[in-house]
Amino acid sequence: MLGVADKLITLVLAACLVAAVGVTVYLAVSPKIGEKFTEFYLLGPGGKAAGYPTDLKVGESGTVIVGIVNHEYEDVYYKIVVRLDNITIAVIDGIVLSHEAKWEKTYTFTPDKAGERLKLEFLLYREGVDEPYRSLHLWLRVRPSE
Repeated sequence: MLGVADKLITLVLAACLVAAVGVTVYLAVSPKIGEKFTEFYLLGPGGKAAGYPTDLKVGESGTVIVGIVNHEYEDVYYKIVVRLDNITIAVIDGIVLSHEAKWEKTYTFTPDKAGERLKLEFLLYREGVDEPYRSLHLWLRVRPSE
């Protein structure tokens, strides 16, 4: 025959077992949310992180691939502002990506002035935020046209 202490121990162990099963089921069915972030990248015209058009002549065009991947666990509205030497030359607007969605676009630019270190910037904005969320840049050498 079991004593009171034995019955109490059995009851506590049974309660622990039920709690462990409950926690295991909860962890198995609830989604795991990891780190929230957005990938923002530039690729050369060949689709690789190489071959960027950084040595051009005035009036000569360069092409890059701009990409975004949303890992924010929600739909996000993005906007890209492209600046050359602190002057806005393009705005790519209306990019809405769901979680894990990817967006890529070929972007062609044509410098209209010469310079040794002209900064070509790509600024990524999220809806409702005035400061850039991410930024990328290339340093260009633009020679006078002959």
